[in-house]
Amino acid sequence: MIEQLYEAYLSSRTVTTDSRLITPGCIFLAFKGENFDGNAFVLQALEQGAALCVTSDSRHSTNPRCIVVPDVLQTLQQLAAHHRRQLSIPFIGITGTNGKTTTKELVHAVLSRRYRTHATAGNFNNHLGVPLTLLAIPADTEIAIIEMGASHPGEIDALCRIADPDFGLITNVGRAHLEGFGSFEGVILTKTELYRHLAAKHGTAFVNADNDILTAQAAQCGLTTVTYGQSDQAAIKGHLVGSEPYMKYYVEDGDNVYSIQSHLLGNYNFDNAMAATAIGRFFRVDLWDIKEAIEQYQPSNRRSQFKDTGRNALFLDCYNANPSSMKVALDNLEALAMPAKTAILGGMKELGAESQAEHQAIADRLEAHPDIETILVGPEFGFIHDNPSYSRLLWFADVEAAKAYLQAHPLTHRTILLKGSNSTRMWLLEEVL
Repeated sequence: MIEQLYEAYLSSRTVTTDSRLITPGCIFLAFKGENFDGNAFVLQALEQGAALCVTSDSRHSTNPRCIVVPDVLQTLQQLAAHHRRQLSIPFIGITGTNGKTTTKELVHAVLSRRYRTHATAGNFNNHLGVPLTLLAIPADTEIAIIEMGASHPGEIDALCRIADPDFGLITNVGRAHLEGFGSFEGVILTKTELYRHLAAKHGTAFVNADNDILTAQAAQCGLTTVTYGQSDQAAIKGHLVGSEPYMKYYVEDGDNVYSIQSHLLGNYNFDNAMAATAIGRFFRVDLWDIKEAIEQYQPSNRRSQFKDTGRNALFLDCYNANPSSMKVALDNLEALAMPAKTAILGGMKELGAESQAEHQAIADRLEAHPDIETILVGPEFGFIHDNPSYSRLLWFADVEAAKAYLQAHPLTHRTILLKGSNSTRMWLLEEVL
């Protein structure tokens, strides 16, 4: 059945799970969820030109242009894995707690200077996004870059079995999705499933020599590694200059030193840029081309973006929030030599039993910084309401209440960190800042 499906795929190299995006010759995969049922659009998809529909609805079993399967997602994953086995190009897998998408975009920008590359779109990095990414790889691609995310043990291993990366990078490991992982140790165990996959197939890992956990885990797996960082032990050496507000660093290449001025906010992006630098050097991209690629990269989607709104200097980071990313964002805000600082932070999700302690740690930290005006948003920070221990901090139950307050009490001439996970919708505050 997969062979038949693959033949149909090769005719158009187009698959979709969205009935609104049907194109002639494509394969439509009819997914069924809690609030939608793609099976209801099978006949419409065929009428609009789909060559084949994969459905779990047995009523279509007699239609020669339909393949009825027990599990549409599993079939998609099998098709993508089959396609991957036909490709002999290098595959680079990227995972980690923070910085996956930025690092993937930087690696893509760097390698594109020499190769025809294909990378995960946005952060389409889960059990659905990874197979769709594989099936979207153009026939002339020379290197594929696959971002892989996880919120439960075993997910990186499952994605590795589909994408089968030859090379890999873990950006970092931190305290995120603790509700699913169970503990920080669970995070480490899951993320390093990538290392164990690479070790089994004698692949190569790019490892941050400044990260003791990742260095130890790579050694434990017996991996072939290419190291990068500020450490003397790093094969690819770089040095952080600072971030005011954009991160700047330099890279050593023998007797030559290349200074790189990025458009990335915060010292924490040094590791992401150095990872892209190391991967570029490994794949023989000229260091001058790496410099130009990183300097020309512009962050988007409210990730590490800086905006002068005309009223304030706004550090916009509203796509991801967990204890690790919150820490480095606040470290960066504290270190900035800029006046009149404000932190506007949304609650962090999926922390399970650790949620209150992690949110309290943030509140305690900010209460101790009288130079940083603070607004906290979301029920996770509700413990500060009418609590005399947090006399300096403002709290609002949701983003709409915070927006109303800021409209009535506008901020001007401030340096503002606006951070929260996408689900908190902190980005709605941008227009009033």
